[in-house]
Amino acid sequence: MGAYILRRLLLIIPTLIGVMVVNFALTQFVPGGPVEQVLANLQGEGDVFETITGTQADAGSSNLAENTAYQSEYAGARGLPPEFIADLERQFGLDKPPLERFLSMMWNYMRFDFGESYFKSEGVLDLVWDKLPVSISLGLWATLISYMVSIPLGIRKAVRDGSSFDTWTSGIIIAAYAIPGFLFAILLLVLLAGGSYWQIFPLRGLTSPDWDQMSWLGKIGDYFWHITLPVLASVISSFATLTLLTKNSFLDEIRKQYVVTAKAKGLPESRVLYGHVFRNAMLIVIAGFPGLFLSVFFGGSVIIETLFSLDGLGRLGYEAALARDYPVIFGTLFFFGLIGLLIGILSDLMYVFVDPRIDFERRDT
Repeated sequence: MGAYILRRLLLIIPTLIGVMVVNFALTQFVPGGPVEQVLANLQGEGDVFETITGTQADAGSSNLAENTAYQSEYAGARGLPPEFIADLERQFGLDKPPLERFLSMMWNYMRFDFGESYFKSEGVLDLVWDKLPVSISLGLWATLISYMVSIPLGIRKAVRDGSSFDTWTSGIIIAAYAIPGFLFAILLLVLLAGGSYWQIFPLRGLTSPDWDQMSWLGKIGDYFWHITLPVLASVISSFATLTLLTKNSFLDEIRKQYVVTAKAKGLPESRVLYGHVFRNAMLIVIAGFPGLFLSVFFGGSVIIETLFSLDGLGRLGYEAALARDYPVIFGTLFFFGLIGLLIGILSDLMYVFVDPRIDFERRDT
């Protein structure tokens, strides 16, 4: 097992480099880089140099608007001197060749130096750290609730396969799967957050304004009071896949010969189900827990975060993409890509933990 883990760890390096190369190359062809973002923000502004650099223009700056001879590759650069555009490129590091910029970026990332945001004047890691509580809250509770509901429901459906209970529960979870999360979030806001009917839950945020003055018990209650609606909106479509996976896994195991033999010996159904079937049937479901948490954690809905005014990683990535904030985009991509690859190794270890009979080294030989 040690050799297998070592191989997987070594594969992380070329995989990360490949991901970064593809995304870095794509950004070279996407219009509207950070320089264009600054130039777009200048439209309608007063003194360009006072707004951006905080310095006063010299006496000849009044003729800048008449300087149309200079042709720039950037949209919106007409009337601006080339020195100003070159200074912007230098500030963003765009004055160097793409290959040099990529190699410098990767060298910094290998040392976990992700730089600073172009437009927020804050380190990338600091930005991610500030957003983590929201994303961890949504990801952790959504994953736990999905498992706590889907596993017992899937087992019950497998035991009563073909019954009316199996039929109508399948209809409910499939209908829930078809409902977009953001649409369900709007429905919850309208019904339960004071939209048009009852104001049972707060409209926005993870905590109340006076959270710091509350007792520890009050803080816990206030936190769960705020997180209820966003979590419900996040998990509405996640029950179907996990429930049906659990049901099918149990059905496959229930029909095997060892189960028939255990029942023939007179063992109680509960002991057969939870003492023999459970461990084998839950192999795929339990081992997939790290991957499911990762998908919920990093794939949080931007719309749901926006609807509930939650400042999480989803909104951070969306805003960085719109602003072409490359340090945030590439830094988070590298950081989360590394975590995702490590989670993949952890998922394999979960298989071995659940069923020690699995041997990845023997499989590879």
